[in-house]
Parts: sequence; C-alpha cells; structure tokens
Amino acid sequence: MTVTTTTELSQRMAQHRIWRVLPSGSRDGLLSQMRIQQAQAGSLLLAPGTLPTQLGWLLEGRVRLEDPDLELGVELGPDELFGLGATPQTHLLTWQATASTDCHVLWLTAQTVKSLCHTEPALRYFLPSYALSPARTAPTQSPAGLMGTPLRTLVRRAAVTISPALSIAAAAGEMAAQKVSSVLLVHEGQLQGLLTDRDLRGRVLAMNLDPQQAASSIATTTLVTAQADSTVFEAMLTMARHRIHHLPVLDGTELLGLLTHTDLLTQQTTSAVFMARDIDKQDTLQGLVAISDRTKLLQQQLAGAQASAYSTGHMMTAITDALTVRLIEMAHAQQGPAPVPYLWVAAGSQARCEQTAKSDQDNCLILDNTYDPDLHGDYFKAFSKYVCDGLAACGYIHCPGEMMAMTDIWRQPQKVWVRYFEGWIHQPKPKALMLTCVFFDLRAIHGQAALLEQLRTEVLTHTRGNTLFLGHMVGNALKNHPPLGLFGRITLSQDTEHPDTLDLKHNGIVPIVDLARIYALAAGVSASNTHDRLNQSVHGAEVSAQSAHDLRDALAFLGKLRLAHQARQIQQGLAPDNHLALTDLSHLERDQLKQAFGVVQTLQEVLHKRYGGGAF
Repeated sequence: MTVTTTTELSQRMAQHRIWRVLPSGSRDGLLSQMRIQQAQAGSLLLAPGTLPTQLGWLLEGRVRLEDPDLELGVELGPDELFGLGATPQTHLLTWQATASTDCHVLWLTAQTVKSLCHTEPALRYFLPSYALSPARTAPTQSPAGLMGTPLRTLVRRAAVTISPALSIAAAAGEMAAQKVSSVLLVHEGQLQGLLTDRDLRGRVLAMNLDPQQAASSIATTTLVTAQADSTVFEAMLTMARHRIHHLPVLDGTELLGLLTHTDLLTQQTTSAVFMARDIDKQDTLQGLVAISDRTKLLQQQLAGAQASAYSTGHMMTAITDALTVRLIEMAHAQQGPAPVPYLWVAAGSQARCEQTAKSDQDNCLILDNTYDPDLHGDYFKAFSKYVCDGLAACGYIHCPGEMMAMTDIWRQPQKVWVRYFEGWIHQPKPKALMLTCVFFDLRAIHGQAALLEQLRTEVLTHTRGNTLFLGHMVGNALKNHPPLGLFGRITLSQDTEHPDTLDLKHNGIVPIVDLARIYALAAGVSASNTHDRLNQSVHGAEVSAQSAHDLRDALAFLGKLRLAHQARQIQQGLAPDNHLALTDLSHLERDQLKQAFGVVQTLQEVLHKRYGGGAF
C-alpha cells in the first residue's frame, strides 16, 4: 500500500517497533522533519562513506546494504531503519545502500537524529551505532573519495520557494524570515527562476528599482540544474564551468532542494574546482601559466587518493577547458568581438575528457557559413594563434600533426567541415582514417554549440550502418593491439628509448578507445567519452552488455595503472610518460593486466570477423 497522507504515516509510526517508544508529540514533530524519496530499482541511495550522514526509514520496497569491495550484503524490507544509528558501527563507513526494488524511504538528517536522541535518550537503545557527535563517526575520506556522493544525500531541507508574481519587497521579507540568502521562483510546480541577496543588492538597491515590482523582474530565469542522482564531483564541475554559486536539484521533474557552492565545499575541497575558479580570475598569460604548473601536482594528489581514471580524466580536462575559455576571453578583449558566430572545439583526449598531465592540444574552429575569408580571415587567424600559443605556454604543446585551430585547414565554415567528413567517410584512405580518429572525437568548448550539433547529426547519418567505412575503421584500429604473445605472455618493448616496458597508452588504452569509437559510429551514438560510448552503444546492439562492462573495467584498470605510474614519475621529478616496467607491478596486477589485454584482444577479433578486418 502506498503511504500518501500524514495521518497514515502518523499511525504507522505509532505501531513501529522503534518509533512507538517516542511520545506522540515527538513523533508528530519528527514526521514534519522527514524527507520522502521515491527511488527506482538500482538507484544508489547512500554511497560508501555517507551512511553516517542520514537515517533512513524504509516504507515500501526493498533496500540492499552491502560492502561493494567484499561482496557482503543484506536485504532490508519495509519498516527497517538503516544509516546513522541503525547500521552497525563496523559497517557504517564502508557499506552502501541501493534500492533493490522501487521503494519509498523517509530520511532524517544527522542533526535531527542528534537532537532527537538528546531529548529522547531511550531512543539510543534502538540506535546502537549513534554517537552524540555524528562528526566523530563521519568518514575521514579524502576529497576524491567523496566525489561519488549523490547530491540527494546533501539536500538538508526543502528549497524556499515563492511565486514569481510576489513583489521584490515581499520576497526580501520571506528570505529574512526563512533566514536564507536565496529563494526559487516556482509557478504551478515549474521552476522559473532564482533570486539571491546579491540580486537585491545589485539589481534593486544599486539601480534604485521599485521594490513593489514583481520578483521575477530581477531574478535569474535561465537556470542550470542538476539531477538528484548526480554526484558531488559533477555538481562542482558544473558550477565551475558555468560560474554559478547556486544549483537547484531535481528528482526527475520534481524540485528536491537547492545547493550552494558552500554546501559542496563542506563536503570536499577538490583543488580542480579551486584551480578553475583561479583561472577565471587571471588577466595575464603569466598568471595562467602559473596555475597550469599545478596540474601535475593535482594528478599526483588524485592518484594518491585512489581517484578513478574516469574522474581524474574529467578533472584534468576541466582545467584544460577552463584555460582554453579564459584564453578565448582574453583574445576577444585584445581583438574585439568575433565578426561572425563560431565554435571552439576540442578534439582527441580533451574532447573525450580523458586527459592526463601529459597532453598535447588537438582543437579546431567551426565557423558560421556566413564567414568570408577576405573579410574575416585575418581576425580568426590571429585569434586562433593567440589561443593555441597560450595553451602551448601553459604546457599543452602544439600538436605535432598541426591538428589545431591555428592551422588554416582546421579553421573552416561548417559547410566545409561537412565536406571534410563526407570525404573521409566515403573515401577512407589511410590519412583520412587517421584524421577520423582525431576529428570524430569532438566536444564544444566555447561559442555556438549548435554548429557542432548540426555537424554531428549530419555525420552520424553517414556512418550508422556503413559497413564499408566501418570495415576500414576496424582495419585501422587493429594496428594498435595489446602486447600479448604466445600462451598469453606479455611482450615488452625492445626499442632503445624505453626497453623492457609496456606502452600503456598505445597498446592498452588506445585500442579500447578505438573499439568504443567504432561501436559509437555504428550505433549513431553522439557521446565522446570512451566510458560513455561503451555504455550507450549497448542500446544500439553494437556490443553486448557483458563485453561493454568488461571493456569499461579494462579501461579503468589500465587508466589507474597509468595514473599511478605518472604520479611516481612526477614525485621523482621526471617528465610523465606512458611506459611502464613490469617490475613496478605486483603478481596480482600482472594477472589483471593479462586479463585486461585478453578482453581487448578478444573483442578486436570479433570486430575483425564482423567487418573482415577492413580488407575491401
């Protein structure tokens, strides 16, 4: 039975084996502080390390508590409690809670539990892992360890909302009464804007506006939002990229609450976010260079915190994005606004959000079709050179193959880019195949994003199901293969510069990137990130769910080895590279490496058979 009314919940509390020990007045007060969540099967309710932050009461459905590393777990049914106080102390910091079925959960914050146990000491008997100071039982995780925390676990109270028609004066009064610095404008359940105390100061007092005007007249109406199951890392990255300090959190289309920059910073102090913020404040190239010098230290810290290759790649790439955008802004400040619309586009590893401390630059410019080389050519040539040279000064060396926006051929109107791709797809010669590996991985950085979306849509119509082109792509991809010899033994490089090592990038990671790109092109998937491509290509039946899972695991393992290897080199004062000695690995890691290479080798053979290895 679905619990829908306060009366029903009150009756259920009175019959509950734990809540019934409370006086009726305490139960009613507690009920008003509970937040209800409707979760779908498979949803992560509380990530490892976050069980001490809340107490959950399962109303309907089933929840699984488990240690994901030790593969230990238990199923909970209706009326069970879990989280702070209810989950045993030995499990509180390492276990996670996942919805086994669709379920309803009522949540109490740690502070509420603390206050309740203080006023009702008898409750402590039923909450054995409760401590008077929940902070003492809070996880001592590194910032990277908290990146995966779902945003829903941070929402402590419902957002304060007002009608858009409410006057500015009344809105200010409501903010003062609720003791908040911001309110959300909601009409008929639809989020329509955000009003902050900064708006009141900067748009009312400073401009001497009539306080009887509607609050909507000064509110921010174009809002960036996040879903409740998004992570802290994703939210911080979103706020850094959009330069915002307030983030409404939605559960589907329902408004769950409002998080501020401060809310997230209390969870972690991820240096990538601070670096992105510092980059935004710079107005000289020297200032940007000084900040970019910290990227190696950032990668070293992330490796030490056991951050995944996926998260690390996104964070390192976020720094590159921030530097690129700031250089673009500085170029405009120097040269004036662009004469026609354009889009600065990242290619290669930056487009895939898979950068490390050792990265060159791959980028291009898509110009509006109104571009006239005689009228606008000099502007964009100087503009792109300024940005590319600035990136080079920041440590992102010029692409050896000159695949950069400062190269004339890669700075073209959209219609020319369409011709480029049509030529590469329908005449897949060796150079064309090489270019496809760079320019099929594209991501908008700054400008008119529609220029890329239109181009991508056009391109995918030519690649989806195009067995001739895909066959050539497979043949090109098979040139990079895992270093497995007879009987599954790992073969080491014999070149004089890096003898007896493995090239983790070209013999490990690149083959997986190539496989994912082919799957994506065949399925018409627009994602650029390798992990995301593998996830989405399953829906297009280009790769089985199990094979995609195996490739994601192989990619994560190889990426982790690569990051740890580069972190050791940085610590020793060496330039990071991708050449790993087997002597740096344990026997267990070597066995895992063989398994990862075996997965890649097997799936390369599957594609070879499917497309004939490109022998056309």
